[in-house]
Amino acid sequence: MATDLTDPADPTDPTDPTDPTDPADPTDRRDPADRLHPPDAAHPAVPAIACTGLTKRYGTVTAVDGLDLAVPAGEVFGFLGPNGSGKTTTLRVLAGLAAATSGRATILGRGLPDPRLATVVGAMIEEPAFYPWLTGRANLGVLERTGPPIPRERDRVAAVLDRVGLTEAADRKVKGYSQGMRQRLGLAAALLRDPQVLLLDEPTNSLDPAGIRDFRALFRALADEGRTVFLSSHLLTEVERVCDRIAIVHRGRVVRQGRVADLGPDLETAYLTLTEDAP
Repeated sequence: MATDLTDPADPTDPTDPTDPTDPADPTDRRDPADRLHPPDAAHPAVPAIACTGLTKRYGTVTAVDGLDLAVPAGEVFGFLGPNGSGKTTTLRVLAGLAAATSGRATILGRGLPDPRLATVVGAMIEEPAFYPWLTGRANLGVLERTGPPIPRERDRVAAVLDRVGLTEAADRKVKGYSQGMRQRLGLAAALLRDPQVLLLDEPTNSLDPAGIRDFRALFRALADEGRTVFLSSHLLTEVERVCDRIAIVHRGRVVRQGRVADLGPDLETAYLTLTEDAP
């Protein structure tokens, strides 16, 4: 059940000793994802991400205005909208980087905020930030040691570097990376804990055509593995090629969502029509 983000009495409080999914329980040896969302027939239709009336205000400015959203699990979902439409703010709320003013949001059936989601959600919001004087590999090593536990894998850092195509540059200092290489490193960081859900803000920014192709193939592969990739983008042609469904957001509200094919044969025309302000 979704939890009201403004309600201080969260019934899923992870510190509640009666909560059977308490991650501190030494007898619970299930995978963190299974503790959050048990793999049984009782949860077949739980969306990976759901928002109801989600609102975020900064003073007198309303960045997200009663946003409703449903993202099925195991798909690549595109989040489209003009600059200033609330895309990044929505991603920041979902990633736990900002608190909503009102409304409800869930990830894998858990109301936000929930610290247990840190083990199953990976995020790359706005421009990735790293220690410039450390190598890419060393930066990921810092994240590996300071965050929640990572999967028991012999060398998880090497695995994610390989997956994003950054192995050859892994031992170079980040200050010498191009912007596209920083994007690859940001995606590697998001994948570090083997997440079920990825929140990606303009992930193909600054990538060359080969890099965009690589990311497209990776997003499809992640969805084929049963993961959910939620990405914002301005590249309509890429969204058409990689996404199963999309939501178009304008002035902080979703104005249309559904399968890409359902928006008609010309996504650009549909997008411009839905986001055009009335005179």
